Amino acid sequence: METKLSRRGLLGAGLAAGAAGALPLAAPGAPEQSARGGGAGPDIRGDMPWQEGAADAPFPADRRAGYIYFTAAEAAFIEAAVGRLIPADELGGGAIEAAVPLFIDRQLDGEYGHASRWYMQGPWAPPLKTQGYQSRMTPAEVYRSAIRAIDDMVAKQHGGASFAKLPPDEQDAVLKGLEANELTIEDVDTKVFFTLLLQNTIEGFFSDPVYGGNKDMIGWRLIGFPGARYDHGPFVERHNQPYPLPPVGITGRPGWTPRDEDGQPKEVGTKTHV
Repeated sequence: METKLSRRGLLGAGLAAGAAGALPLAAPGAPEQSARGGGAGPDIRGDMPWQEGAADAPFPADRRAGYIYFTAAEAAFIEAAVGRLIPADELGGGAIEAAVPLFIDRQLDGEYGHASRWYMQGPWAPPLKTQGYQSRMTPAEVYRSAIRAIDDMVAKQHGGASFAKLPPDEQDAVLKGLEANELTIEDVDTKVFFTLLLQNTIEGFFSDPVYGGNKDMIGWRLIGFPGARYDHGPFVERHNQPYPLPPVGITGRPGWTPRDEDGQPKEVGTKTHV
């Protein structure tokens, strides 16, 4: 990673990586999730005949205001860090505007953060480069331990200042050190933490808004991604042309459902969707 972080480079990496790492979140009080889907209904396992509506629907992110998992100090760190990884620029909003910190907070508070579906027992041999996540700590534990240790390290080097209080160029230097594994902190491999942070930042920027990130579909609008539109037939043969319609998420898009002054959906008649 260069000292001056490249937005285009990170977005390119995001397109290659996709958002496969994040897991669906369960809403408070929701039923236990099935082994292969996000809900309690039957799974599609290749049996015939296929039945419409048999797939599990994703649970949306918890919509309560504020952070659920992060403490105030952790939230300040995350907001500063993701704001440097994908900053706002002339192309549009960045990670902050896309609510990436909220996305990460909800992921860490859910099954993903607690590694609920992962094998988390030994043996604990040094991982190979070809292996994926190998820490004995859950992602939530990695974040908590790493943020605390990094802030302690920064405070010792910068007269008590936390990472969030550093100037942007010094924040970039810390992130570069984490990525290169040049910094040593207690309990957590800094490269493991940086890799996890970058992955989750990209996921939050490009995932469906139902999971709490990609607010106003900022990430999709940036790259011209149509989202979950049901029919792309009219555009299949239009090569090298920008997609002309706004993106659509799993739950629709802003503008389809008129809302009242409190932001609640109004009861209205049929509306043409574009």
